[in-house]
Amino acid sequence: MNKSHAANHELSASEAAERLGVKLPTLYAYVSRGLLRSLPGREGRARRYLSADVEALRERGRGPRAAEGALRWGEPILESSITEMTLEGPTYRGHASGELAASGLGFEAVAELLWTGTRPAAPVRWPAQAEPPFEEIARLMPEYAPASAGFPLLVASCAARDPGRFDTGAAAVLPRARQAIRLLASGLALPHSVARARRAWRANTVAGAAFAALGVESDPARLDALDALLVLMADHELNASTFAARVAASTHADVYAAIQAGLATLSGPLHGAASDQVEALLREVSEASQAERVVHERARRGERIPGFGHPFYGAGGDARARLLLDLAWELGGDAPEVAVATAILTAMERAAKPPPNVDFAAVMLRAALGLPAGAVAGLFAVGRCAGWVAHVLEQYATGHLLRPRARYRKPESG
Repeated sequence: MNKSHAANHELSASEAAERLGVKLPTLYAYVSRGLLRSLPGREGRARRYLSADVEALRERGRGPRAAEGALRWGEPILESSITEMTLEGPTYRGHASGELAASGLGFEAVAELLWTGTRPAAPVRWPAQAEPPFEEIARLMPEYAPASAGFPLLVASCAARDPGRFDTGAAAVLPRARQAIRLLASGLALPHSVARARRAWRANTVAGAAFAALGVESDPARLDALDALLVLMADHELNASTFAARVAASTHADVYAAIQAGLATLSGPLHGAASDQVEALLREVSEASQAERVVHERARRGERIPGFGHPFYGAGGDARARLLLDLAWELGGDAPEVAVATAILTAMERAAKPPPNVDFAAVMLRAALGLPAGAVAGLFAVGRCAGWVAHVLEQYATGHLLRPRARYRKPESG
């Protein structure tokens, strides 16, 4: 075979994935992110891949900049047995997150699955221990603070009062993790109501604690929907906050410190605070009839529409979002904010824009459940804390320090 023919040789998806040493979902993610071309198959056959393109991508992965690219939604950089990313959504220890969210098993049981690798046969309950210092924390917070603003203070106060926190064994970490998640859910009440925080602390479930903390009445259907949101938020492989928590754990910092690292990273507008941008979009549109105008005006100004598109899922869309959107329509289809969000979805689809991601869908479900605007960022932290702890335990077990290197670049003389 001459070189030209070899370069134009077409491969099937499975052949291309084998040459790259990746699974099929990763191959499709490369295509959606523009890292690899796919060609339409002849006569209805599956899409094909040029051998030359595949080899070029493989060589790029071996080059000196491979590690740098890996830190930018590129190749995996470490092994983990917790979550596998698939185009149908993440799978937790081999169980599809969407199936877990719809199973009724409950967020606490899914957290235990992430931590131990064993799926509980029935819902799990975490009894509350000694009440945290809600009143003292509330005094430190201004009235206008968002629901999650007190999280770092609450976690720090628990750490300061826990002399046994430096034990990194799972038997010591897990009881603290359970209470930390209850703490975050209850802390959604601060700074507005210490009484609500105390009621939330005594709730039977994490979802129930969140409703109580936010001052909203719940029923079984709404509790199940919020449980589903927490389950789908629980882990997403090496996202920025989880990686930050793993870095902290790699130094053998205690579990509270690792959670603090996750909280700090989650607060950024490119991560956990992305939902606040979606909330601002809903306020900007205000009425369903204005959605198309706002979408086109933003396009005219070169502004992105928050809550749409995802670097991993690409054109196929975020599978987590689809489940949450269905719940929102089922539980709150008549709510004004849900109508506005639906109109935005329609306008984006007509404009051939990317599909919604989990941030948009979570805000829409928040509206359907009657929860206050801005609650999603805090709920995201409550759910994702389960994933942080799973990765912290895994990192403790590896025993090695995460310490990447930098490539020195000489400053330009001016």
